[in-house]
Amino acid sequence: MTANNRIFVGLSCVAVVAAVILSSANLYLGDLNQDEGWYLYAAQLVASGQWPYVDFAFTQGPVMPLVYALFKPIITAGGLAGGRLITALLGLLAAVLAARLAARLVNKELRAGAALTTFILIGVNVYQSYFCTVVKTYSLTALLLMLGFLALAEGWTRRHAWLMLMAGAFMVLATGTRTSAGVVLPIVFIYLLMARHAPQVAQRSAPSLAWLHFGLGATVMAGLVFLPFLILAPESFLYCIMQYHALRHSGGGLMTLVFKVGFLSRLLQAYFVTFSIGVFVVFAKWALARLRPPCFAIALRDGERGYGGQARTPAAMTAATAGPTIATPLAGPAATAAAAATAATAAIAAPALMRILWLSIIAITLIHFLAPFPYDDYQVFVFPLLAIAIANTAIRLVGQRGALWLTIAILVVSLGAAGSSPLNQDWFIQGRDRIWWLVKDRSPLQKLRDTAAQIRRVTKPGDLLLTQDPYMAVEANLKVPRGLEMGQFSYFPALSDDQAAKLHVFNRAGFERLLRTTEAPLAALSGYALAIQSPDIMPVPPKDEILFWNIIREHYELMENVPNFGQAYTTLRIYRIKTAP
Repeated sequence: MTANNRIFVGLSCVAVVAAVILSSANLYLGDLNQDEGWYLYAAQLVASGQWPYVDFAFTQGPVMPLVYALFKPIITAGGLAGGRLITALLGLLAAVLAARLAARLVNKELRAGAALTTFILIGVNVYQSYFCTVVKTYSLTALLLMLGFLALAEGWTRRHAWLMLMAGAFMVLATGTRTSAGVVLPIVFIYLLMARHAPQVAQRSAPSLAWLHFGLGATVMAGLVFLPFLILAPESFLYCIMQYHALRHSGGGLMTLVFKVGFLSRLLQAYFVTFSIGVFVVFAKWALARLRPPCFAIALRDGERGYGGQARTPAAMTAATAGPTIATPLAGPAATAAAAATAATAAIAAPALMRILWLSIIAITLIHFLAPFPYDDYQVFVFPLLAIAIANTAIRLVGQRGALWLTIAILVVSLGAAGSSPLNQDWFIQGRDRIWWLVKDRSPLQKLRDTAAQIRRVTKPGDLLLTQDPYMAVEANLKVPRGLEMGQFSYFPALSDDQAAKLHVFNRAGFERLLRTTEAPLAALSGYALAIQSPDIMPVPPKDEILFWNIIREHYELMENVPNFGQAYTTLRIYRIKTAP
């Protein structure tokens, strides 16, 4: 092992340890997110034999609850912490696969630098770590996308039809987890179809039937993932997957502009290191193209002349990637020629795959930017693609001689950025009272667990819990009334009775009827309860909110207040049902 390889191994250990520490800190200290509860509750329902859209409302694709249902014993035993552990492991695995894909897209001399830089940008980032640890769709979507792109890269190079089939299947599974990932499918399919008829030999490197195999894999998997729900519950499925998201309202005008600018600003803050490297690469390429100073001659030769730092011809790429030939009894001229052909194909395919990556990044980002509420965390699952693109471009720019120093610099800067992230303060601080910081007495997760333990002492497993915070039901091993599976997003006041029944949610009359007739022995209501109406995600009108709270007080007596609870640190009110006189 060379000295450089030993250094890369040491840097990899530091990066992996840092990523695990950040995931562990976010697992135990990270703020609660309201979505975590209904994702885990849906997984438990699927494990018990129910289906999304058919038996309960679910406004994402069906893949996540189907996958998480496989881990029901962990979720039942560990509650929210168990769900976060699963999510963190999926997120770390996605980062490893992203590093593998980054290495796959450069020649062997640059692979260590490309892979490690990619992993650092993803794993040593507090923001990315947090949203790949809390129970969201992002970790699973990123993992499935990485599997899809890896299968695409291997299928392109090795020219195996089954790998192209798997690429299409994995990308459909990613779409079935997070709908906006679906834009990748037409991008890949059209690119493969156009590459078959491209005039340049380099662009025809894709297998001739790759488009067909990719499309077939995607079609078959789409039939398996979506068709059963489209047949069994077409109205509920289409509403939850499409209409619900389209009907959300941002307020229009100036408010829309504020959301868009805020989206971009928060993204810049969250991924500042990666964007800074991108700016550096753009400026350096501009300087190399126009100034061409002698000190950049090596970088120009190694970084700007394509895959492997050589001219973009099959012969040059073969020489750059094949390496020395070792004579063995089994390695004849045919085997050597086949290896050389595979290396040449890989060299030609890499630029095409990078173009697909960039097109996918731009298309998904544009979809998120145009959404009524463009939350910055929507970008979490697509960030590994950006990390690959930026890392590989930077490593190719500096070449083999500069890769080690660039990787060291990025690791140092990323560790510094992780140590100074504003999210770290949120692990311990819950706000500010004038000039005094308010320190948390317990982590939000621990407070949830302690509160759930109190509730379990006065209930039996499987009892009903009237709550719009489903993570409380998950943690306490209780059930929510049917129709409240999506927590605060279960109230659709404008729906007719028939629509509400088909969608498995409550309209105005149904919600009031639930509050008046429920037999749940306890109610656990935070600041999110009785306060949000869907699908526009607007506040419940004050007169209705007052009515709902009055009904609660008629049927329940206050048992305990838990201040600074859950997302946004609202007060959780725990009520006990009144006994008949």
